[in-house]
Amino acid sequence: MLKFLSLASGSNGNCYYFSNGETSFVVDMGIGPRTLKQRLLLNGINPDTIGFALLTHDHVDHTNGLVAFCKRASVPVYSTPEIHRALPRHTVTRDISNAYLRMISKDTPIVIQGIKVTPFEVPHDAAQTLGYMIETEGVKIVLITDVGEMIPEAEAYCRQANYLILEANFDQDMLINGPYPEDLKARIFNGRGHLSNHKCARSLCSVMHPELKSVFLCHLSEHNNTPELAYNTVSSALKNHGHIVGRDLKLYCLPRKEASPVFCLE
Repeated sequence: MLKFLSLASGSNGNCYYFSNGETSFVVDMGIGPRTLKQRLLLNGINPDTIGFALLTHDHVDHTNGLVAFCKRASVPVYSTPEIHRALPRHTVTRDISNAYLRMISKDTPIVIQGIKVTPFEVPHDAAQTLGYMIETEGVKIVLITDVGEMIPEAEAYCRQANYLILEANFDQDMLINGPYPEDLKARIFNGRGHLSNHKCARSLCSVMHPELKSVFLCHLSEHNNTPELAYNTVSSALKNHGHIVGRDLKLYCLPRKEASPVFCLE
């Protein structure tokens, strides 16, 4: 069994905690160590048990607390050379020590402290952006956040997942009619920005398989989406394809600025 806890999910910060009882780790560190500690302790989790971190990409909302986390916890941070080379370009990560950085390669599985991890590339406007397939005790979790389009290579990993954490960033009508400047709207729409509710739903319908138990919608926009819109768009699309939420799978929206419940994935 793998425990999963979203500590933050959105443009204000992203951090996801996992533990199989022997090894604990996080994906991204977009919140400060104090916030990390508080949210873990509120769920009865000792933050000192975290053994390593994975990075999806170099954007600040995924790395804002990384330097302080490394200094306090002294744990290795795994990502590709392209992502590690990008960290010094950002104010919040320019002082990171190479002593903490460990190299992995996309599409190459690696076992880290007993956890099998396979990184794969997805389109997003960072130096490089990764999704991850995480495997332990026969359970497969795929995490994809910050993705402009669901490319076939990413969908192939999703078709293996028992649990899927996938971006549903914006509602198209809210974005078009909202207050964002046109250049920012274009960046979000351009295929290397973020995934809309409808594109998320379309991809889920494409990758659905009998062994997929739960889907967690992540990185919802504060200004261009609501949990209700994301949930209803995805659940309606799945229903139209013969998949009933609550019967065939479970569907959750992860909160932006607070911790989710602890989910037991088995």
